[in-house]
Amino acid sequence: MSQQPNGIHHIAIMCGDIRKHIAFFSEVVGFPLVALFDMHGVPGGLHAFLRMNDFGYFSLVQLPGVDRIPIELGVTHSGSGAAPCAAGTLQHLAFRAADEAELLAMRDRIRSHGVNVVGPIDHGMCTSIYFAGPDRMTLEVATSDAPVEPARWIDPAVLAKAGISAEEAERFKAPAPYSGPSPVAQPPYDPAKPHLAYPEKAYRDVLATPDDVITESASYAEPPVPAS
Repeated sequence: MSQQPNGIHHIAIMCGDIRKHIAFFSEVVGFPLVALFDMHGVPGGLHAFLRMNDFGYFSLVQLPGVDRIPIELGVTHSGSGAAPCAAGTLQHLAFRAADEAELLAMRDRIRSHGVNVVGPIDHGMCTSIYFAGPDRMTLEVATSDAPVEPARWIDPAVLAKAGISAEEAERFKAPAPYSGPSPVAQPPYDPAKPHLAYPEKAYRDVLATPDDVITESASYAEPPVPAS
């Protein structure tokens, strides 16, 4: 049984106008729309899924008032792959192409919709093209012809810049497997750990609720359209 995620199921991007994003990522990028429904448990929210492949989706979320939150380059967005934005925000998003021919086909598809594309650029570990999406998103499509080789691509000088010791680097390159019990009880609330941004009392109540109760009370298993 795998003890690590085996890929990305979906990437969720906030949008002020979900129709604009659906049109762009469907028609320009080529992802088919496969789901659009009221966001589960979130009043006023809309949730869309576009298919990237059999195992991964590109997801869009529209919530009330998002269109009135200002985009601020250097804070909410980077604006390019070389620019800063606030810690914890998305600096840029890179989609995958199977090979360089597919990468060039993607470049041509995107340009055919009047969207500017820069590249391809060979980075050694991948070859990439760059373009912008709605709401000033920084987007990339990249392709690699071989797995990244750690011995060639983990630079000892940059480990030092990042404050990572040689011992830590060895641990990070080969994460220890988990061999303990299952299920594991919810740990006590520790403010030093990462936490979801919910009102504290409500969040603590959720953490105190057994997993099976959460599953039973918060699940939405049925599609919004009845089977024909």
